[in-house]
Amino acid sequence: MIENKAGNIAYVAGNQAIDQKKPTILFLHGSGGSSALWENQVDNLKKYVNTIAVDLPGHGKSGGPGFDRVEDYSAAVVDFIETTGIPAPIPCGLSIGGAIVLQLVLEYKALFKAAILVNTGARLRVMPLLFETIKNDYKGYLNSITTFAASGKTAPEKLVSFMAESAKCPPDVAYGDFTACDRFNVAERLPSINTPFLILTAEDDKLTPPKYGIYMKEHIKNASMINIKDAGHLSPIEQPELFNRAVIDYLKQEKLI
Repeated sequence: MIENKAGNIAYVAGNQAIDQKKPTILFLHGSGGSSALWENQVDNLKKYVNTIAVDLPGHGKSGGPGFDRVEDYSAAVVDFIETTGIPAPIPCGLSIGGAIVLQLVLEYKALFKAAILVNTGARLRVMPLLFETIKNDYKGYLNSITTFAASGKTAPEKLVSFMAESAKCPPDVAYGDFTACDRFNVAERLPSINTPFLILTAEDDKLTPPKYGIYMKEHIKNASMINIKDAGHLSPIEQPELFNRAVIDYLKQEKLI
């Protein structure tokens, strides 16, 4: 993977040069995360499309503070797209990253011909206990991630790199991310979306169970949905082959590749 930076935003790309004739999947990670979530996708999808995974502001190697509103993150992503000039961006986001994707399509729909939602929802309420744990026992929160975010069927070694990167996220940034999630609610706006969507859910996802994806599919006019088996909230890491195949098939279905 190629590491780079555009303004304050750090990112990794599958290839050194962007192919202007191909679309670009722009991967957006979840709360308190980083581009490390998407290592398998950036490497293994690069022969089909341009692949770029960003560290959102305040995360990973990106500068600036994090935010506590999805709208602010989506504005930062639009700035990144305009700065880099990436062709035909297809935003793909997990959890808060998915919320950002929905916000992008609702506010900047002319930029996007397709979008991908991963283990997310149109409304993302957060349990008060999670805020208390981040505030009072951040190490305990980090140690619990594999329990509540991954399937019990997932081999622990698959999550080592992701966990190491997640531990680098400052507590206030993670707290802000979950605050943004808790405030987010675009359920009533879904019927106004005309952009084609792929909705990916995961069979063992405890945080955003498949019913969240089913709701979105029922209310977005042009949406396809695939449920990935033997995976939890971190399905891009837990079942990368199934995940990547679903994305490739969708891109072919939409004649994007």
